[in-house]
Amino acid sequence: MRVVWQLLAVAAVSMVGGNAVNALDGSPWLTLVLGLLVCVVSVPVYRWVVGRTEHRPVTELAREGAGPAVGRGLLIGVAMFAAVIANIAFLGYYDVHGLGSVQGAVGLVGFMAAAALSEELLFRGVLLRIVEEFAGSWIALTLTGLVFGLMHLANPHADLWGAVAIAIEAGGMLGAAYIATRSLWLPIGLHFGWNFAAAGIFSTEVSGNDTAKGLLDTTTSGPKAITGGAFGPEGSLYSVLFGVLLTMAFMWLAHRRGNLVPRRRADRTEAATTLVR
Repeated sequence: MRVVWQLLAVAAVSMVGGNAVNALDGSPWLTLVLGLLVCVVSVPVYRWVVGRTEHRPVTELAREGAGPAVGRGLLIGVAMFAAVIANIAFLGYYDVHGLGSVQGAVGLVGFMAAAALSEELLFRGVLLRIVEEFAGSWIALTLTGLVFGLMHLANPHADLWGAVAIAIEAGGMLGAAYIATRSLWLPIGLHFGWNFAAAGIFSTEVSGNDTAKGLLDTTTSGPKAITGGAFGPEGSLYSVLFGVLLTMAFMWLAHRRGNLVPRRRADRTEAATTLVR
């Protein structure tokens, strides 16, 4: 039941906040304030429900080191998306026409922060962490990444390839970031940095959603394999490639730190032997 209670608590805040943010479309300053408010409320709600249902300190959202971890994730996310755009632009499929909208970028800070935090609490904080206890790190990473990708099929302009791309580059990368650090702060910053760079800086579609324009006035056109088509650069092979590389780096780091959780096959075998005896 702890999974149910945790999912319900975090999802309730996310749904209420998300609907309120969507209702404020066109009001960037209110969107900023409300989006940040969703973040402020979501963290203590997660700490409360996990602490009550698992009777332990919620170390994955520890206050100590939270700021630097979010900052590192933010830099990685922005740098990664900038690398994707640089490669697309090098091939001539991404053009900058001038400055876009500062107000649009301001509103996207709140919108993307609320979305990134809510999704990380749900998918990495609840699902990945609990599935990992029984199935081990690799299976949990694969299963929750797949669910994360399939969830994006509900987005506008989504297709099966877009969902697969999200499952690999985001579901894998963000889950591996959590496993490597045993903290949600790095994947939260990474998720926000990636999404804000996509919409708030480079003014591209995010997972098929036509968001408000960000700091640059741009157009993207060209082969779907390179640009991602209507789904946006997250459907680009460059995004998948960079996501796989970061996933491998994080999982290597997790291995070095001893953070990988094995399957509980040995525990089950021992328990069965004890019962026989």
